[in-house]
Amino acid sequence: MNSTGVSADDVLFMEQALQLALESAAQGEVPVGCVLVSNGTVVAQSGNSPISQIDPTAHAEINAIRLGAQHFKNYRLVGTTLYSTLEPCIMCAGAIMHARIERLVFGAYDKKSGACGSVVDLFGNKQLNHHTSVVGGVMENQCAASLKSFFKKRR
Repeated sequence: MNSTGVSADDVLFMEQALQLALESAAQGEVPVGCVLVSNGTVVAQSGNSPISQIDPTAHAEINAIRLGAQHFKNYRLVGTTLYSTLEPCIMCAGAIMHARIERLVFGAYDKKSGACGSVVDLFGNKQLNHHTSVVGGVMENQCAASLKSFFKKRR
């Protein structure tokens, strides 16, 4: 682990999340990918799918959390790390807290709806009962480039 708290595994898992984001983009979804890891093993992964699922809650993070809960047969995902290519929104940050995910690693910052410090900092609120550790900006340029490319093509 380097001085910023980012390990080689963090980069490896973010690369996997970025691949999922690109697959989502190919399906017309906003390119966000998410990987849930326990003890160095991917236990759940997903891309964004609110359009295809006709479900506003089908963000990549929510999808991966649901799959992780099914994997563990438990709504608590204690000891896991969630990798997301984009800073989670308030909905996803709330789900991360309620699932008791230990660590969140994200790529690009979301200046319009990010809940890890860009707009609000849910994880920094000491009044809340669970505190996920957060590392942002892992592979930030690559993650942001996938989003910029997607939206540029749509304009």
